[in-house]
Amino acid sequence: MPSKINNVFAEEVKAGLSASPRHLSSKWFYDATGDELFQAIMAMPEYYLTDAEREVYQYCGPELLENIGDRPFDLIELGAGDGSKTRYLINDFIAAGANFTYRPIDISAHAVEELSRRVAAEWPQLDYSPLIGDYFAALNNLGEPDDDAVRLVLFPGANIGNFNQAEASGFLRHLHQFLRPGDLLLTGFDLRKDPAVILAAYNDPAGHTADFNLNLLRRINNELKADFDLQQWMHWETYDPLSGAARSYLVARADQTVAIGTLGKTFHFDAWEAISVEVSQKYSRREIEALAEKSGYTHVQHFTDDRVLFSDSLWKV
Repeated sequence: MPSKINNVFAEEVKAGLSASPRHLSSKWFYDATGDELFQAIMAMPEYYLTDAEREVYQYCGPELLENIGDRPFDLIELGAGDGSKTRYLINDFIAAGANFTYRPIDISAHAVEELSRRVAAEWPQLDYSPLIGDYFAALNNLGEPDDDAVRLVLFPGANIGNFNQAEASGFLRHLHQFLRPGDLLLTGFDLRKDPAVILAAYNDPAGHTADFNLNLLRRINNELKADFDLQQWMHWETYDPLSGAARSYLVARADQTVAIGTLGKTFHFDAWEAISVEVSQKYSRREIEALAEKSGYTHVQHFTDDRVLFSDSLWKV
């Protein structure tokens, strides 16, 4: 029996490839192969985002606890991945004797399995309750926290950048509905910087990013019985310093018709036709603070790395 996630995947692929211009969501990059490819991307010297946010997570834990106070809390992570950065916060919280439950959320079952192995090995006594699914479906299943507990929600990795600024505000307002006064949100934002640095991070010479994006077509082949010929597609990256948007595309190298068996449909692509697969929005600190106000939060503090490439911005409900 097909899973609910596979049904959603099929419907979103159908809608995206039927649209004009065509698009696919970057959230579907992450199957088991995609997870491994993204690990390779994060290890690249050009991909500064992971190291910059890791640096932030290594020092911000005590200040987060100061904002929470002595209350118990749920540590909720949206798009947890393998937890390699969050481990610094967890270690700080445990060392401080904090009373908390770790509730990671990820759409990738493979990522949650890897994270669960890490938790069992490193923190066997940790109160741990993972959820598999997209963010809001999983948040609906969290239930109500205890009256004296708060929620600290992590949205790491500059994933907020996968929305344009209007969409980001809509997402954050929706997230606000799951939170109560006093709850906290720590969101990772990639900051505006030298355009050459940004392009190198998303168009690395080793080709890991191209393989990662093309894996989306491989996933459609495997899970939806399609016949994309990956040799007939290329990865293309752009960055617009005026808007702050880095955009990733898959571009057809030749005229072709692709059948997707699960959908019972065929799609024709002209040579050099593009499918938009990701936007990675970059922000200034003033833009982050304006987004907090527009979305119904109070900005508390920026935590940045030493080179000021990245900010984890703390907001309060």
